[in-house]
Amino acid sequence: KKKKKKKHCIMDNDKKLMVLGAATAGVVAWHVYMLLTYDLVPKGQTAQKGRINTKIQLDKAKVADTVKQEGEKTVLCRCWQSSKFPYCDGSHNEHNNKTGDNVGPVIVTK
Repeated sequence: KKKKKKKHCIMDNDKKLMVLGAATAGVVAWHVYMLLTYDLVPKGQTAQKGRINTKIQLDKAKVADTVKQEGEKTVLCRCWQSSKFPYCDGSHNEHNNKTGDNVGPVIVTK
């Protein structure tokens, strides 16, 4: 009779399951950490994180302005950060530098 060679295994099944479970838990923990720590929105896009207007006429249900055309062009704010709202004061530049966004004003010409 030939003896069957047993395949040598360093770990038994219980240990394999423990290692597999620990590895899975590590991968899940890493993904959760990445989602909570880093903004995974592609450059040039912003995540929807609630209110975008944080300072203009917050007591109103909707901000709507009538603007009289002045001169050859009027430059209007779209970033909600202008201290001259509804006119643009260039505040979007700081926002774009911080976030990688590309928001700019609306320019109305005659």
